[in-house]
Amino acid sequence: MPKSLMQRAACLLLGTLALALLTAPAQAGRVLEPDDVYRLADVSDIQLSPDGRTVAYIVNSNRRDGDELAAALWCVEWDGGEPLQLTQSLKDVATPRWSPDGRWLSFLATPVGGERPQLMLLDRRGGEPHALTHAPGTIADYAWAPDGTRLMLLMQGPAPVPAVGKTPPPIVIDALRFKADEEGYLTADTAQHLYLIDARSGTSEALTSGEGNESAPAWSPDGKQVAFVHTRERGTDPDGMQEIQVVAATAGATPRTLVRVNSPSHQQLQWTPDGRQIALTVGAPMALTAYAIDTVSLVAAVGGEPRPLGAGLDRAVVAYSLAADGRYADAIVEDDMRLYPARLPLTGGPAERVWRGEEVVMAQSIAAGHTAVLASNDRSPFEVYALDKGRLRRLTHHNDALMAELALGAVEDLKFNSRDGTEVHALVVKPPGYVPGRRYPTILWIHGGPIGQDEHSLTFSRYALQLERQMLAGQGYVVLGVNYRGGSGRGLKFSSAIAADWGHLEVEDLSAGADAAIAAGLADPERLGVGGWSYGGILTDYLIASEPRWKAAVSGAGSANQLSMYGMDQYVHQYNGELGGPWVNTPLWLKVSYPFFHADRIRTPTLFLGGEKDFNVPIAGGEQMYQALRTLGIPTRLVVYPEQFHIFTRPSYIKDRAERVRAWYAKYLALPVAAH
Repeated sequence: MPKSLMQRAACLLLGTLALALLTAPAQAGRVLEPDDVYRLADVSDIQLSPDGRTVAYIVNSNRRDGDELAAALWCVEWDGGEPLQLTQSLKDVATPRWSPDGRWLSFLATPVGGERPQLMLLDRRGGEPHALTHAPGTIADYAWAPDGTRLMLLMQGPAPVPAVGKTPPPIVIDALRFKADEEGYLTADTAQHLYLIDARSGTSEALTSGEGNESAPAWSPDGKQVAFVHTRERGTDPDGMQEIQVVAATAGATPRTLVRVNSPSHQQLQWTPDGRQIALTVGAPMALTAYAIDTVSLVAAVGGEPRPLGAGLDRAVVAYSLAADGRYADAIVEDDMRLYPARLPLTGGPAERVWRGEEVVMAQSIAAGHTAVLASNDRSPFEVYALDKGRLRRLTHHNDALMAELALGAVEDLKFNSRDGTEVHALVVKPPGYVPGRRYPTILWIHGGPIGQDEHSLTFSRYALQLERQMLAGQGYVVLGVNYRGGSGRGLKFSSAIAADWGHLEVEDLSAGADAAIAAGLADPERLGVGGWSYGGILTDYLIASEPRWKAAVSGAGSANQLSMYGMDQYVHQYNGELGGPWVNTPLWLKVSYPFFHADRIRTPTLFLGGEKDFNVPIAGGEQMYQALRTLGIPTRLVVYPEQFHIFTRPSYIKDRAERVRAWYAKYLALPVAAH
């Protein structure tokens, strides 16, 4: 379930404090405390200037004053030197982009005293940023024209605001997918269209209008045309498809359709330098939309069938950009607990891995022969690096002071066979000061998605939160992160193995992981805990309904009665394509809802948590299971966080959740005195 960069920042801080520490074993350094939420920095959205000299990026943090997420725009020279903060910490700072001549650095931010993000411009020669737009609606994305005289804005119309004292009008819905987390109900008032903006005056004119929605705009190299995604509803059409259209960059022009594709993840379009082809991402068929491995393809600018790149690459491409010489697509490839840069030849042929280090490389930006990347490893959150002559050279150190204070546990790979013989891979985080031969209380902490993976990085990456595991390890637990079937990094066959069969192979893989940790002499079989967020919370419900051995559980933003989620969450396309309607496949819907309908099998004390306004996995999923366990007399508690969505953004709630989760595990997985 891919997220925006601001959501990614919120997710990092969510995971960082969601499991803050109990008492750690005696050791050099200290463990993370809940108050450290105000010190952690998440570096994101690197953008190399056209001359290859300067890397712009965002630093996200949590404000104590105001109790909110804030961000600031920074830059650092590719050759090295001290990073420079370009703006004060503001609300909703995101999406930095350089003008083609490199003079202007643009970004989105809510100006002081403003109500919504505007397009801001910062002169590289000096001065304060100023708002180019005063848009009444929400700006979702934008792109500079090649000559720098105009920009393309993707903007949502303003929602009607009732007069003071007047009753709000009814919400009128006509779409199949009618809700989305954070955005709320999707109506005609929330449609997104393209606008042309003059880079000097800020005056605008609509390029597209009418019924439907647009997204992912991309200028042609000559600036005369714009490629974009068009759908009748937000996200995809009811059949799960998207139209790739092209229109002349003139108000009133008529778009033409190139191709219809299925791309369930974030679509990205880019023209080849000669303007003859357009790159796009293509996913799996609708029945496998939740497990799609996006591939980069090329389609002729006049239309035709897409041609995939990277022959034989059975791995997801999470981001890409076309090289200026027109020979390659420079891509980030996800592969078995890591992500790495690779080149996909535009003329065909296999992917070429361009770097083989141990770090996880989440993003890259390339200009004028220079490459900047965001990289992380088991002991450092993501920072900006220069990829220089095949080696990483670190440019930023935003978390160094905090990390120098901390003791982290060793991270090791674990491979084992599941019940049917399938090889499964996992990460084991040992407590700092781990004593060989001692069995430790062990927590199986499950990544969400299910598309996603636990990686060798100390931060958030698509629901894989290694930092959470380090924090639990600091409490004296062995922590296990299993890359179960349904997740990514091991190919489409591996990820799609659970299609229309939820709670089966994942449970076997996760249970086998606990068995492997016991067999290795790491885990105490009498003190096993389990937990997770999102699909990790869903799988927690599956596990405690399948096995009585779990002594404590934390189910965050989960659900167990999947039948009741139909029409309540935002995944109707997946449900229709994968399971069919409940009136068609009722037995299947009941099968995948077994934790709720067999709640009487559960013996595990379970803490349920969630956001009041979560449309991703609605809080009703936790409420139902809490009500069932309370009725059955099983120790349980439900915590609902007001005004929060699937990913929390209010620091005080993140801290509160940290304290509640650590107390729950401490109560039911109490550590002996010798382990402290």
